[in-house]
Amino acid sequence: MQKISETLKLVVTIVIALVASMVAFFLGYLYRKKIAEKTIKSAEQEAQRIVEEARKQAEAYKKEATLLAKEEIHRARSEFDREVRERRAELQRFERRLIQKEEMLDKKMASVEEKEEQLNQKLKDIQKLQEEIELLKQKEQEELQRISGLTQEEAKQIILKSVEQDVKHDVALMIKELEQQAKEEADKKAREIIATAIQRYSSDYVAENTVSVVTLPNDEMKGRIIGREGRNIKTFETVTGIDLIIDDTPEAVILSGFDPIRREIAKLTLEKLILDGRIHPARIEEMYEKAKREVENKIREEGERVVFELGIHNLHPELIKLVGKLKYRTSYGQNVLAHSIEVANIAGIMAAELGLDQSIAKRAGLLHDIGKAVDHEMEGSHALIGYELAKKYKETNPDVLEAIGGHHGEMETRSIYNVLIQAADSVSAARPGARRESLESYIKRLQKLEEIANSFDGVEKAYAIQAGREIRIMVKPDHVSDDDIVIMAREIVKRIESELDYPGQIKVNVIREVRAVEYAK
Repeated sequence: MQKISETLKLVVTIVIALVASMVAFFLGYLYRKKIAEKTIKSAEQEAQRIVEEARKQAEAYKKEATLLAKEEIHRARSEFDREVRERRAELQRFERRLIQKEEMLDKKMASVEEKEEQLNQKLKDIQKLQEEIELLKQKEQEELQRISGLTQEEAKQIILKSVEQDVKHDVALMIKELEQQAKEEADKKAREIIATAIQRYSSDYVAENTVSVVTLPNDEMKGRIIGREGRNIKTFETVTGIDLIIDDTPEAVILSGFDPIRREIAKLTLEKLILDGRIHPARIEEMYEKAKREVENKIREEGERVVFELGIHNLHPELIKLVGKLKYRTSYGQNVLAHSIEVANIAGIMAAELGLDQSIAKRAGLLHDIGKAVDHEMEGSHALIGYELAKKYKETNPDVLEAIGGHHGEMETRSIYNVLIQAADSVSAARPGARRESLESYIKRLQKLEEIANSFDGVEKAYAIQAGREIRIMVKPDHVSDDDIVIMAREIVKRIESELDYPGQIKVNVIREVRAVEYAK
């Protein structure tokens, strides 16, 4: 029973606790609800207050914006009215000016019309006078024809012939005087400049041949060079393109060929083979490749040396290589590289004497024969080939290009440097011992010289003398007058300059001789 009573007490305690907690929860709920209602009410009041303040502020902003808009409209309207007034005033001024110009134009038009009427009247008067003059001229010509017994055409021919003779005589005298003055001044200055250039620069010439001699240590080496059944010499000639001549000359063989570069490579190849001692086809090809590389390096180094010594800058590497190739080229037996260096120095000295750019003259002088480095590989004259090569390898100076292409007169140029290069080229080529000339070309030049002279009317005989440096022309005295021979000499000189290539200069001597022969009986 005691346990049941304790249990009942516990149940009652729990029920009381539950009832108390429920009452407390309900009372708390009522309290929180009351607080929430108060909070909501105060929030609604605050919101109404904020809305009211915002409405009042918006009204104030609206009034302020309205006032500003009215002020801006008023200002814009005032500005617009001012601009309209200014434009209206400007248009009025422009209108007044137009009216004034129109009045002036009307006055000018009236004046022009008046002058035009006067000119028309004068033109009519002039036409009338011309008709009267033509009539008088016709009557005068008819009277002159009646008195002289000549027609108008016959009289005209007589007058023209007389005038022609007078003019020809005056022209001949003028040519003589001008030539004399020009020769005196030009010869003096040219002699000074060229003499100075030659005096300051002089060099020796070594004649170039088409053969090279290679010395052998002994005559037994000839047999080794020939090889079994001639295979070594055949391989050598096939690879190098040079003829190898083995004759009775003691301890020497001859390399023959017209290409000096290939001949130099062949010479180096043979010297290397002799020094090495092993001579067979494979070794020949190996030594040929080594010699070829050595010659190519020599060509490049020689070009760089020459360019450095002359003080020429910014030259394309390919042009430098072509300059080096000129060492192995000859012209009439004269080494082209030595000739080009001499032309460069002589042209530079003459340019300095004349106050011109010495560097341009040297550059043009060195490159003037650059086409000869490849003229055996390309068609055309070496001057035009050199001109194209220089343009190809970025040579931009027009004076240098004109000097290269025009130093033989194959291209029309206006550069003073072209004249310098022509003079320096002639000086270098015409020096005693500088060049050899083949007999065939020499005879052809003399024949062409006489042929040019004989092609002129009135020439009786023509003789090329002094190794082609002078031509004497005998004219028929009854066909050519003293005045005519001056003009004929000039024309022959022009023909020679345009049609012939020659070193130095050619003197044209035209001779007119009148003889009176009688016999006493």
